[in-house]
Amino acid sequence: MKRPETTAGFTLVEMMVALFIFGMLAASGVALLSFSVRAQAATTERLDRLGAMQRLTSMLTADLTQAVPRPVRDENGATVPAFVGEGGQDGDVAIGLVRGGWSNPASAPRPSLQRVEYRLVEDRLERTRWPMLDGAAPYPASVIMSGVKSLAVRFHDKQGWRDQWDAESPVALPDAVEIVLDMEDVGVVRQLLLTGSEAQP
Repeated sequence: MKRPETTAGFTLVEMMVALFIFGMLAASGVALLSFSVRAQAATTERLDRLGAMQRLTSMLTADLTQAVPRPVRDENGATVPAFVGEGGQDGDVAIGLVRGGWSNPASAPRPSLQRVEYRLVEDRLERTRWPMLDGAAPYPASVIMSGVKSLAVRFHDKQGWRDQWDAESPVALPDAVEIVLDMEDVGVVRQLLLTGSEAQP
């Protein structure tokens, strides 16, 4: 009597188990890939925020250390002090000054001094520049950093710290400026920057 021939292969149960294991591995791979993408996006966003903070620090340092005691006139001819500081509330001039060292590689007919202002507008920290010191309209404001929840600025001179710069002399400059930024996803950042007050006569 002949034995029945057996057919090599997988049973239905074995196929179902193999498909289940493959599905679990595939789901794990997709979850790991998704986590990696999210982590990379979060890291990139954080690095962008830190880079923006470093650019802001460099810009403020350059402006403040080159501040000069030179009052200006606005578009209506009214005199604006050499240094203005209203504390950093939304829409106010957080810091306004005239700085030296404005490079002119093209030898354009303009001074080497430049008027600049920093304002917090909603959640954007903006920097405004003027092409000329007196009577000119400003260039469109540049957004230096977004996602700013609040901005506080204090000013220091021989009399101590104050929340607004309201010196009696229109050419007076503070000795130092303290800036406190509360930023989304970063938190509170505090910076102390010196000014070019030694340039005063």
